[in-house]
Order: sequence, then C-alpha cells, then structure tokens
Amino acid sequence: MEGLARLCKYSLDVEAPTPRIGVSFDGVHIHDLPATHVASLSDILESESPTEFVRKGLTHSREQHAVRDVKLLAPIDHQEVWAAGVTYLRSKSARMEESDFSATAYDRVYDAPRPEIFFKAIGEKVVGPNDAVGIRQDAHWNVPEPELALVMNANAQLVGCTIGNDMSSRDIEGENLLYLPQAKTYSRSCSLGPWIVLMRDEVAIREWSISISIVRNGHACFSGKTSINQIKRSFSELISYLWQSQKFPHGVVLLTGTGVVPDESFTLIAGDQIVIEISGIGQISNHVVVV
Repeated sequence: MEGLARLCKYSLDVEAPTPRIGVSFDGVHIHDLPATHVASLSDILESESPTEFVRKGLTHSREQHAVRDVKLLAPIDHQEVWAAGVTYLRSKSARMEESDFSATAYDRVYDAPRPEIFFKAIGEKVVGPNDAVGIRQDAHWNVPEPELALVMNANAQLVGCTIGNDMSSRDIEGENLLYLPQAKTYSRSCSLGPWIVLMRDEVAIREWSISISIVRNGHACFSGKTSINQIKRSFSELISYLWQSQKFPHGVVLLTGTGVVPDESFTLIAGDQIVIEISGIGQISNHVVVV
C-alpha cells in the first residue's frame, strides 16, 4: 500500500464536520492540502495530471494529522454513483437463486454484449467511513455487496479507485426485476471510502483482492474474499457503456459488481459491523441501522 497517493475528505471536528482535502501515502498520516490550493476533490480529479496537482499542493501543506485523530468523510463531491451488476459469476448465481420467475434474465445479461448498469446514489447521499449504512424496514433479506469503485472525471477518464458497498435488499429484487431501484436505491444504501487511490493501470488493479467480514455481537458471522481479476468485463468496456448517451459534468463513480455474496440463510440486522478491504486501497467499516 505504501507509496500510492490516496486522496481523502476529512474533518477535524467530529460533531460538525467541515470538509478538508488531504492526501496520504501510508494510510496512517494525512497531509492537509490547503484550501488556497485545493478547494475540492474535483479540483484534483479534473486536473490534467492529478498526481502533479497533488505534488504542487504538498508544497503548500503545513499540517499533518494522524488518521485516528480525524473524521474521514466519503471521498465524493457532486458526482453521481452508478453500478454495474452481474459482472462476477458468483453474482450471477446469487441473483438467479433469489429470483422466482426472472432468474434467466441474470443468466442472459452475464453473457450479453451490454452489461447491466443502474443508478445508485447522488454524492450528497453517500455514506463515509465509520458511518451507518441502512437496511430497509420493509425488507427481510438484506446484504452488503463489497465492490471496487472506479472514479472518473468529466471527460470519462479513469482517475482512480475507491472501495464501495452496494447495500441490497435481495427479497425485494428477487420478487420482481422491476423493483430493482427500490432494492438498491434508498437512504444510506451506498458507502464509499476511505481513499481515492490515484491509479489507472487496470492490469495492476486486477491483482488486488477484495474481502469482507461482518461482525455481530463481537463475533464474525460472515466472511468472504475474491480477486478483482474475476470481474468478467474490462474496465474500459464498463466505462464505455456507462457513458453511452450520457454526460457527467461533475465526473462519476462506477461500482463494478460483487463477487462475495452471503447465501440465502444470511441477512443483516441492526448493529452489525461491516468491514470491506481491498488490498491496494485499504478498508472501510460501517455499522448497520434500519431506515
């Protein structure tokens, strides 16, 4: 992990967060990027060379903070968050298992030229590290979905990656495919963070692993792990379809699907702690509440 530039939004005030922009190279310390040079994450992401922009910002930096002493916020401004589904074989199997009469749709989309892509959240609704993610009060089968998230600028260029959790109500989605927006898009249904790693090399990113653990009453009740290389479609393919007949003037974040899915006997409950880790980025932890 050491050496990669990791962008973050953070606050020194836990109770009334005032967002600041920082960069970390070790995941332990944050160098503040002063507002006189960097007003938002988008200033960096939309620059011609984000790495060079950060380097120049560091020449003006006079503050450094330990990660443990700050509140990390979701690393997003006004970007929309979208998601790709059925990109892993395990995801296809799980979606078919949960569906009554529409299971073959997942089988077909896995091999189809066009991927499944759907809207997930606006930036203002995204949950950050150590905040609460939600499960719907009208659902009975709720799961987290640990995912690699691709961060793009307004020119459809891949700038970096972060960790995402695509919270899902599997019983609602399984009842009818037309209920997908309700199963996927609701309050606290998406978390991102803690860092945006400035990385564009798909070959290198595909060497990373992604894992999840869920702790209930102090004990692990579920864990799983997979390789990002198991994503069937290339990043360029997913990005190309996302931007077909679309414009994202503030940039966009794309969740790339999940390869770790609990079986049908498991559902999240309030109080569960979800920890998702991607080897090249770090980890994000969220607790569960009913919304």
